[in-house]
Amino acid sequence: MSGNVGSARLLFAGAALALYLLLVGFVVWRGRRRRRQFAQDAATFDAPAAGTHNWLGVYASQTGNAEALAWQTARALHTAGLAARTLNIANLDLATLLSSERALFIASTYGEGDPPDNATVFTRRVMAQPAVLPQLHFAVMALGDREYANFCGFGRALDEWLQAHGAAPLFARVEANNSDPHALELWRHHLSHLAGTDDLPDWDAPAFESWRLTARSQLNIGSEGAPVFHLELEPTEGRSLPAWQSGDLAQVIAPVEVERVREYTIASIPADGNLQLLVRQERRLDGTLGVCSGWLTVQLQVGAKLSLRVRAHENFRLGNNAARPLLLIGNGTGIAGLRAHLKSRAAVESRHQWLVFGERNAACDGLYREELESWRCSGVLDRLDLVYSRDQAQRRYVQHLLCDSAAEVRAWIARDAAIYVCGSLEGMAAGVEAALREILGDTAVERLSAQGRYRRDVY
Repeated sequence: MSGNVGSARLLFAGAALALYLLLVGFVVWRGRRRRRQFAQDAATFDAPAAGTHNWLGVYASQTGNAEALAWQTARALHTAGLAARTLNIANLDLATLLSSERALFIASTYGEGDPPDNATVFTRRVMAQPAVLPQLHFAVMALGDREYANFCGFGRALDEWLQAHGAAPLFARVEANNSDPHALELWRHHLSHLAGTDDLPDWDAPAFESWRLTARSQLNIGSEGAPVFHLELEPTEGRSLPAWQSGDLAQVIAPVEVERVREYTIASIPADGNLQLLVRQERRLDGTLGVCSGWLTVQLQVGAKLSLRVRAHENFRLGNNAARPLLLIGNGTGIAGLRAHLKSRAAVESRHQWLVFGERNAACDGLYREELESWRCSGVLDRLDLVYSRDQAQRRYVQHLLCDSAAEVRAWIARDAAIYVCGSLEGMAAGVEAALREILGDTAVERLSAQGRYRRDVY
């Protein structure tokens, strides 16, 4: 009897793996098709149109919103008969700006006014030097979040830098709070005037759909830190799971006070059979629960419905790094995105992963520790370093572990490894960046970023 059960389990596991591999193949095929379409679009957009000036559309994007808007902008101009070229700001140099007459910038802001990762080289190498740009006419759409004090900080800095160096604005800067539809409509309105048409296509985002919370559990009972909850969700009304990739995001609407959209890095892969999130419960200074985290961890009852949609996060997907060794670094709820990447690699029996993860105390804050240990035992993880900052008299963080392991870090990079960082922007991410620059050098870190081998999902 036990043999039959074991055989059945093996068959089920094999079927699940086969289904997952099929799903991965479909997602990869779809991604390649999408990239081919982008290439075809770019070729079409770049084709010169008689009697028109070429337009340059530049995106500075962290999670993909600005990039998507840049492509929509280029398509809108192309629809109106104008040639347009879409460019990642990481590839924008001063010579290109000096030779351009029309440019539209879609610029997101990261954290408290910082440029997104793909704009750091532009900020250091282009915005730090003098330029004379009287021939350039431009416009800026700045994306941000009003919960941060320096709202749209990078978009504003870019706009001011361009004007300070002689470039002329086509219209006033458009600022969008969390992709505010009114701001997007204003941008489309300005584009219509530039294109000389009122017939530009609508930019409708995918609709939110009904999901159900099926399970919730606290993972850090007794912790000195705020409670952290593991959530499991499934689509309602018989719908199947969408096909996301590790690194992607879930957007959730919290129907309290005013409706608020929050993004969480997905902690699972479709082969798990549900969508999993890791949410830290936040509290305001007056002790009341945070709007979305409080609703997800307390007020939303297990079995109740919520509105959710999955969004691709191209900058944190494995992408071209799928066959490379991975150095995964994170802290706190940042384990969510790293866990999804490890699940993705485990499903195809990939090796050569090194995880460095930090939390407060081993006794209470070992988020997914049993799972991580099992991956180390099975060989999915070549190396697992868990760093607990408060288990010794002197605080110790993940960046300290990296510096202590400098030779190993350099060896992994020499083996063509990619680095993924997920977790808190303040403290951890800044400390890790400083450690990597100390270990590898500034030029090497910037080269890794330009190659897509250094990616961050930090907040």
